[in-house]
Amino acid sequence: MFLDHPTITATNSFTEPDRLERLNRVYGYAAALADAAGKTWFIQKFSQLHDHKGTLIVFWHEPPTEDEKAIFAQAWASKIGDGTTNVEHEI
Repeated sequence: MFLDHPTITATNSFTEPDRLERLNRVYGYAAALADAAGKTWFIQKFSQLHDHKGTLIVFWHEPPTEDEKAIFAQAWASKIGDGTTNVEHEI
């Protein structure tokens, strides 16, 4: 079992706690997509997920590949995410 999960934060999370729930769902969906694609070290490559007013910001320990960026884009654009492609990546 992997215990060092990323930090999950959101702007206005105190007044809009559903933002944190959405990020948790997106995190699980992205991890499942990565597992299905055989990317075994995926969840160890990033440290934080943050929802800033509808934009997903992924903070990485090391530069992500285009496939890894696409995983978060797909998860965020899904019905469990924000439904948009507003995803940014920070190293």
